[in-house]
Amino acid sequence: MNGRPLAIWVVDDDASVRWVLDRALTNEGMETRTFESADQLFDALRKDRPDVLISDVKMPGMDGLEALGKITADGHAFPIIIITAHADLDSAVAAYRGGAFEYLPKPFDVDEAVALVRRAARVGPRRSGGQVEAERAVPTMLGRAPAMQEVFRTIGRLARSSMTVLITGESGTGKELVARALHEHSPRAQKPFIALNTTAIAAELLESELFGHERGAFTGADSRRIGRFEQADGGTLFLDEIGDMSPALQTRLLRVLAEGEFYRVGGQMPIRVDVRVIAATNQDLAEAVKDGRFREDLFHRLNVIHIETPPLRERREDIPLLMDHYLREAARELRIEPKRLTPDAQAQLVAFDWPGNVRQLVNACRRLTVTAPGAEIRPEDIPADLGGRSGVRAGTSDWSLRLSRWAEGALQDGTGKPLLETALPEFEKVLITTALAHARGHRQDAARLLGWGRNTLARKIREHRLD
Repeated sequence: MNGRPLAIWVVDDDASVRWVLDRALTNEGMETRTFESADQLFDALRKDRPDVLISDVKMPGMDGLEALGKITADGHAFPIIIITAHADLDSAVAAYRGGAFEYLPKPFDVDEAVALVRRAARVGPRRSGGQVEAERAVPTMLGRAPAMQEVFRTIGRLARSSMTVLITGESGTGKELVARALHEHSPRAQKPFIALNTTAIAAELLESELFGHERGAFTGADSRRIGRFEQADGGTLFLDEIGDMSPALQTRLLRVLAEGEFYRVGGQMPIRVDVRVIAATNQDLAEAVKDGRFREDLFHRLNVIHIETPPLRERREDIPLLMDHYLREAARELRIEPKRLTPDAQAQLVAFDWPGNVRQLVNACRRLTVTAPGAEIRPEDIPADLGGRSGVRAGTSDWSLRLSRWAEGALQDGTGKPLLETALPEFEKVLITTALAHARGHRQDAARLLGWGRNTLARKIREHRLD
């Protein structure tokens, strides 16, 4: 930068965001200019240009994504950081498609924002990626938790790519949603998306299901069958539960990935295809490789890009957002008014561990929409298998007994990690999210419920990345 201070411009209609960023960046020795609308920004760009631009998405008049497209059309080349309060996949993908350097969800950590500006300035001028495309019909993915934002970022960064992707995570965490989003935001979006759960097909039939067969290849093969690879030609093949695939099929799959061709069962002529493979599993494939249950070369072929979908218990701050969305979806299906969670009911559901993850939460919203008698869902409406009053909140003695059993199990595992080091962070996170839900997000009230000062609560929220 030839020794001069970095020139950072901020455009956001929220005066408090402009003030916070202005103070933080100025304190770091940078020169800032702030604008409350995109029109003001473009007036300034006629005479000067920044080293880095920070822009909000939702603003009156021209929004941040439109501004991104216009900056490209006008021939400007500087890093652009998009910030938004809308914690969804479409905002992230649209930002990256438009050529944004990075996507930063609100509320953001100021130190993280400053570090990101410095990184963007080091990268230097770059052309934006082009016009922002219209949103595609992708299933809803929501989340403000850092782990979900990282999933959104990865999908956004891969929007112009056809790389092979391995998605891992527990059952019900939305691995197929991620795969569909990767396809819908890729250059192959207009071609087929073919999904196959490899455990849903009998092992002896899976080869034919994947590669097809010729007439007479085996008893019952009365006609030629086109397999999933041919059906997905030009598009994407999603292979779920890949960890359960037999060694023989692993070998055949490896050949397709390496050479782009295969033979139908009973066939003599090679079939060439252009297919992007996205695989998913709830298993630890690295461990499966060590145990000899999965081919190491296939693992490396699949694991070009790795995305991990977090379990719901590790993103509790997203539970109120997801409950609100899926209660509305359930009400729309039943053509009734959406039901609302009382603060106590919401706190109870936030504290529940959700072993079935988002899939279980979606079904719970449908169930509560049908079974709760009034317009509000109260704690007494929550069944025991969802942490209702006869479940985990049955009483202090029951809670203490469960904690004791957990401690015994942790000691028997022999990991050597101190009990309090494991339990205290989770204990504090559960109490904080429950208190915030009960206080409807008001930190002063939540701090009082917890018996802390407001500064202590703010510090704990940062420590546990609950912002």
